[in-house]
Formats: sequence, structure tokens, C-alpha cells
Amino acid sequence: MNIKRICIYGLLIALVCVATMIVIPIPITNGYVNVGDSVIMVISALLGMPFGMVAGGVGSALADILAGYVNYAPVTLVVKGLEGFVISFIASKSVKFFSFYKLFGAILGVLIMVLGYFVCEIFMYGYGAAVGSVLPNLFQAIVSFIIYIILGSALDKVKIQNLI
Repeated sequence: MNIKRICIYGLLIALVCVATMIVIPIPITNGYVNVGDSVIMVISALLGMPFGMVAGGVGSALADILAGYVNYAPVTLVVKGLEGFVISFIASKSVKFFSFYKLFGAILGVLIMVLGYFVCEIFMYGYGAAVGSVLPNLFQAIVSFIIYIILGSALDKVKIQNLI
């Protein structure tokens, strides 16, 4: 692996990590959402495999470790890595940023994230707690998708595809 590629991985992992640690408080729910999934979607849609999978899994797991959620890091590594993989795989069917494949890939990716955490939390905390986490994770997915659309629009306007 060459130095340029290693640097790109490091930057993308750091970008996902920092974006995951940026939280937007939601007063109504007493919770928050983060923009990490949005960044995973953009990286996966623009750069494809393996960048989306590696940056999504490693960057998000690193954020869990740095934020003190070490017990979630292995789960996050797998779930967010799978999210990046699925988005990258489906999005690679089109070069246009706003295409059916890129939008469908992003939707499927965040739904996999919700399902992945649900399954893992069944084993970690039991069925009741896992069910309780579905709505906040689904809300995270919807907000992330909206942010992805906004970021995608901005990147599309500057013709980012021509620069990559």
C-alpha cells in the first residue's frame, strides 16, 4: 500500500470519527444525533469500496472508544463497516451523485445500521432494551439521510465528481 493511500485512509477515518463525535442535541427526546452516518454516506457514495467500509467501521469505532463507549466499539466496527460496504456496493452502479442507486444505497445502509444495532443490543441488553433503541436509531438514520442530501447537493454543485 502506498503512502498516499494510507494518508487518505487516515484522513477519512479521522473525518468519520470527528463527525461522529459532533452531536446535535434533540431537546424533545433528551437525546442527540450525530453527523457520522452522513459522512459515511458521502464517502461511500463518492469514493466507494473499500474507503466507505474502512472509514465507516474504523472511524465510528474509534469515536466510540474516545467517547467512552468501549463496549460498543466492536459492534460499531462491524455495523458501520457493513453500512459503508452496502452503500459503496450499491452506489457504485452510478457515477451521478444524485441517482437512484446512490440514494437507495444510502437508505439501505442506514437501515442496516438500525437493524445491526437492534440485533446486537438484543444480545447485550435483552429484547426490551433493543426495541427501545430502534426509534432513536431510526431518527438518527433519517436525520443523517437529510444531512447527506444537503451535503450531496453542495458537493454536486461544485462538481466534486470531476475533482476525484
